[in-house]
Amino acid sequence: MPTEPIHILGRTLQPDTVLLMGGLVGLLTLASLIGFILGRTLRGEGARKTLQNLNARTRAWWGMCAIFCLALFIGGVVPTLMFALMSFLGLREFITLTPSRQGDHRTLFWAFFVILPAHYWTLHAHWYGLFAILIPVYAFLLVPIRSALAGDTERYLERTAKIQWGLMVCVYCVSHAPALLLLEIPEYTRNANLIFFLVFVAQFSDVMQYVWGKTLGRHKIAPNLSPNKTVEGLVGGGLSATAAGAGLWWCTPFNWWQAGLLSAAIVAMGFFGGLVMSAIKRDRGVKDFGDSIPGHGGIMDRIDSLCFAAPIFFHCVRYWWTP
Repeated sequence: MPTEPIHILGRTLQPDTVLLMGGLVGLLTLASLIGFILGRTLRGEGARKTLQNLNARTRAWWGMCAIFCLALFIGGVVPTLMFALMSFLGLREFITLTPSRQGDHRTLFWAFFVILPAHYWTLHAHWYGLFAILIPVYAFLLVPIRSALAGDTERYLERTAKIQWGLMVCVYCVSHAPALLLLEIPEYTRNANLIFFLVFVAQFSDVMQYVWGKTLGRHKIAPNLSPNKTVEGLVGGGLSATAAGAGLWWCTPFNWWQAGLLSAAIVAMGFFGGLVMSAIKRDRGVKDFGDSIPGHGGIMDRIDSLCFAAPIFFHCVRYWWTP
């Protein structure tokens, strides 16, 4: 692998970062090619519907990966802004899914337009101390206080807990992905690769669990929560993503077995994140959080695994790889 920095459109990139992005393009090209070939050969109605869904997902992945890679390519504050926007849209889906009342409107204003941007500002300011406690301490206390001042006590506990949960899952947990840029790891300066590693393993696990589940899935794990999740899908997808993560050790500060263990942790927490989000959707009687991404549902349907995996990955790296 070349070691000299590569200059592209005025930006200086490390060779491993370029290789990661090129590999991602290669995977998407392969998926599109497979979808095209299968579209010419499959004849069964059920198989064709599954293929149509898979092709819609692939096309959506092209768009999402383009945005993701562009944000990492530009660098600076852009990756943080991208995740902030994802948190905003995800929180909107989460809040829309659950009932609110007139008394919640000012609390929601604070959640969307004060707490969320203030929390991501702490990342821009490299203020880890406030980042770690702003939502779980100060917002946790502010939300019920502001709702109580509105004087509406009907389903008060449920309504305030919903807003607190939304802030924790959609904002606090998701923000641990760009928080990887804060970490000062000795002899390692390519922290954007850590975001790529986290997102790739989490999303690749989701994709491979879907593929393995559709092809070999027989034993359902939690049919009342997510009928499509099977033991075969979890094992096949989990092992595939763990192996892929271990194979990416060269772009991280980890060796191959450390990358494999961290990938397994991402897979496990991502699976539980998807399960918890499925429980919320079933509780509300909906299939998806939204319909903004063709073939995927809403923003929260796409980042549900990341919500649970990002904090665990961040704190594992922070504990073992920073002074």
